[in-house]
Amino acid sequence: MTVRAAAPSPTRHDVTKIVATLGPSSTDAGVIRQLLQAGVNVVRINFSHGTHDKHAQVIQTVRALADELRLPVAILGDLQGPRIRIGVLPEPLHLHLGQKLTLVHESQAEAGEIPVTYDHIAEDVRPGATILVNDGLLDLQVDSIEGARVHCTVRVGGLLSSNKGMNLPGIEVSAPSLTEKDRADITFAIDQDLDYLALSFVRRPEDIAALRVLLPEAMLIVAKIEKDSALERIEEILQATDAVMVARGDLGVELPFESVPLQQKRIIALAARYGRPVITATQMLESMIEHPRPTRAEASDVANAILDGTDAVMLSAETAAGGHPVLAVEAMRRITSAAEQAEVTRGQGLDRVAPGSATTEETIAAAVVTA
Repeated sequence: MTVRAAAPSPTRHDVTKIVATLGPSSTDAGVIRQLLQAGVNVVRINFSHGTHDKHAQVIQTVRALADELRLPVAILGDLQGPRIRIGVLPEPLHLHLGQKLTLVHESQAEAGEIPVTYDHIAEDVRPGATILVNDGLLDLQVDSIEGARVHCTVRVGGLLSSNKGMNLPGIEVSAPSLTEKDRADITFAIDQDLDYLALSFVRRPEDIAALRVLLPEAMLIVAKIEKDSALERIEEILQATDAVMVARGDLGVELPFESVPLQQKRIIALAARYGRPVITATQMLESMIEHPRPTRAEASDVANAILDGTDAVMLSAETAAGGHPVLAVEAMRRITSAAEQAEVTRGQGLDRVAPGSATTEETIAAAVVTA
C-alpha cells in the first residue's frame, strides 16, 4: 500500500504495512507517537464510532506527529455501510433454545417484539433463512413472514442486548451500499483529504462505482470483503477497486468458519493477479486486548497471512480499545519482520532450497507445504 509522502526515515524499511485502528485507548498524542514509532504505517479511523470533531482532532495529531517523526503515514477512513442491528431494548433478554421471537423495524415495534434498524428485513428474508446476531453467537431461524413482521425460532440462545449486529447469510440484502451516514462521512473524509476510504459490505462492483463518483481521483477505495455474495463476484470487484480488505469478522459469520482460511488465501492470490494491495484484518492479535503477549496461534495467523502474500495486516480492537495498544503493534512488527526474513516470503518457496542444504526446520516445513 502507498502511504502519504514525508521526509524519508533513515531506519524504516517496512515491507508489510501495519494498519492500526484508533479509539479510546489510542487517541492521546503520546500513545499515537508510540504507535507510529512502533511500526504503524496506516491509521484507521472507524466512522462507526466517534464524532467528526473528534476524528478531525485525531487526524491533525497523526499528521503532525508523522511530520515530526519523518514517517510516511497514510490515513484510512472506514465507512459503516448498511450495517443491520438490533434496536434499543428496554433491557437485555436471555434467549433460550426453541423460544419464539418477532422481529420488526424499530418504528413499528410493539411490546414484546424485537426492534431492528433495517426497515426491509421482512422483504429480504424468507422462511427457513438464518439470522445471526452478535457475530453469530445467537442463531435464529425464520419461520414465517407476516407483513412487516418476521417470526423466528431461537436455535442457539444467549444474551441479546441493544445495538448488536445482525447478519443474514445467503440473503441478497436490498439496502443501498451507501447510507445517509456514509454520505456525511464521505464529505468529511474529502474535507480532511484522507488517503483511503474503505467501503463496508461490498456485494458487487457497482457498489464501488457508486462510491467512486463521489470521491476525488486521489482518494483510493478499499473494498471490504465481508459478504458471501462478494465472493461470487470477487474478480469483478478486484478490477473495480484500488485495494481490498479480507474482513474476517463478518465474513466469518457469513461463511462456515472452516471456509474462512481458504477464502482468505483465494482473495489474496486473486488480488495479486490483478495487482491490488490486500489488507488482512480481524482478530489477528485478539488476545492482546487483555494480555501483553499474543498467542502462538495468533503469531502463526499473522505470519501465514504474510507468507500468503498479504500487503498489510490490521489491528482493530487491539489498538482501539485494548489495554496494550503499543505492545500489540510491537508484537505485530516482530512477527512481520520475522516472516519477511524467511526464505518462503514473497514466493521464495521452501521447495527451492538446494538439495542437501536444508536445515531440519526447513525440511519439516517443506514436508508440510508439499503434503
